[in-house]
Amino acid sequence: MIVDKMPTTLADKATLAIQQAIITGELEAGSKINEQALAAKYGISRGPLREALQTLEQQRLVVRQPNVGARVAALSLDELHQLYELRAVLESMACQLAAQHITTDLKQQLTRLIEQQSQAFQNGRDFHMSDDVDFHHCIIQASQNRYLQDSLTGGLYHLVRMYRYQCTGESRPTRAIEEHAAIAKAIIKGDGELASLLMKRHIQTGLKNTARKLQQKMEQELHND
Repeated sequence: MIVDKMPTTLADKATLAIQQAIITGELEAGSKINEQALAAKYGISRGPLREALQTLEQQRLVVRQPNVGARVAALSLDELHQLYELRAVLESMACQLAAQHITTDLKQQLTRLIEQQSQAFQNGRDFHMSDDVDFHHCIIQASQNRYLQDSLTGGLYHLVRMYRYQCTGESRPTRAIEEHAAIAKAIIKGDGELASLLMKRHIQTGLKNTARKLQQKMEQELHND
C-alpha cells in the first residue's frame, strides 16, 4: 500500500489532513477554502496552513485564482480522461519493466496478492480500493524506475484517488480480480508486451466506470440546483 511519509511538522500534518478531506469529499470539490475555518479546525496558525495549501496546490488538489483565493479542485470529465490516459501509459510501462526485472520474490508477491483478493471475495468481503492499490503499487515498485515511481505515487496518485473515491462506479470485483490475475500471470512469465496491453485495457475499463459515475453525479447536482 502506498503510504505518505510520516508528518514531522504542523504543515505536514495539515497537508495530510486537508488532502484526505479533499479526496473523500469532506471538503467539497470546487468549494472555496476558508483559511480561518481550517486553521481553527486543525489548531494551527495561518503560516503552516498556507504552507500546506501550497503543497496541495502543487498536487493540483487546490487551485488558487487571482482575486478569488484558493478553491478545492473541481471534478471534470476532461481532467479525468487526461489523468487516466497518462496513468494507462505509465502503468503499462511499469508492467513491461516489471516483467524484465522479474524475480522469485516478485512472483511470490503477485501470486500472494491475487490469492488474497480471490479469497477475500470468496469469503464475502468487498473488493476495497486498498486491494487494488496494493496490486498496482507492487507492479510500480517492481519497475525499478524511480522516476516512474515518483510520477505514479505523487500528485497523479492523489488526484486519481479523489476521482475514484468520489466517483466509484458499480462494484466489479470478479472482473477486476480476473484482470489482475491475467496481468500478474503475464508479468510472472516475463511477457511484458502482453502485461502492458492487459494493464492498458484494465485502466481503460476503470475509466469508463468512473466517467459514467461522474457524469451521473454532475447531472444529479445540476438537477438539485
